[in-house]
Amino acid sequence: MYPNTAARKAVLLLLASLFFTASLQAQSPRDEQAKPFVFSFVHNIYSQNLGETRVINVYLPEGYSDTAKERYPVIYLLDGGVQEDFIHITGLVQYNTQPWINRFPKSIVVGIENTNRRRDFTFAVPNLDFVEKIGFKKEQFPVYGGSAKFIAFIEKELQPFIDKKYNTNKGRTIIGESLGGLLATEILLKHRSLFDTYIIMSPSLWWGHESLLAEAPQLLKTSANSSVKVYLGACNKDEDKIMYDDAVALSETLKRSGIKFFYDYLPDEVHATIIHQAVYNAFKLLYPKTN
Repeated sequence: MYPNTAARKAVLLLLASLFFTASLQAQSPRDEQAKPFVFSFVHNIYSQNLGETRVINVYLPEGYSDTAKERYPVIYLLDGGVQEDFIHITGLVQYNTQPWINRFPKSIVVGIENTNRRRDFTFAVPNLDFVEKIGFKKEQFPVYGGSAKFIAFIEKELQPFIDKKYNTNKGRTIIGESLGGLLATEILLKHRSLFDTYIIMSPSLWWGHESLLAEAPQLLKTSANSSVKVYLGACNKDEDKIMYDDAVALSETLKRSGIKFFYDYLPDEVHATIIHQAVYNAFKLLYPKTN
């Protein structure tokens, strides 16, 4: 059922430790009848733009076949490592694409594992004078400002690789939270055509003295907005008022842009917990009908 090519370096084996089935829990580790649960494929891709090898996790929907004519939209997940957000976000995708729910089409999920997210998800700035206002120390950002290279990696290397290896269609979604939300916002504003759906949560728009937020109204005028959908989720305003206020300001700008846009305030979630509930909400708002 799943593709078998030399490029697929390894298969993630999710066993009893994930507690997905009672039968696996009940079996002894020495039980020869126990079988691994194949969840995804792992690619190691060398990036010329980044100058390093990146780990890419790929989930394929049930029934996927290299030889079939059916083609699938792709959901790109920032912070997409196995120890990051890949497993639980892929679970939401699998759930919402079950035939008895059918909220949106079966989809391929591409998780981009991090090596240095503070470098890759931030744009270049002249100095780090602003980070102490947010509660960081400058020493916590020894390398930063690499988002242009990371976006080039997505556009020129990763997306072409996925389109060549898998049966994809033109549907592309990006999911990003925190600094990943900052990057997703930058792509929305400066490279809009890379994706048609943006799921952005608790974005770190404080980066660079909120310069991206200030540029947003003008950047949104530079290309057509009618084919783009955006979800923006914000967590409890009392936890971090700066991030909340920035999310509200971005929402007001997006409302005036002509983009199909959903703003979602989640008062019961904090920065550390927002992603799971927000992605679930995003799927319901962006695709409100089920079968």
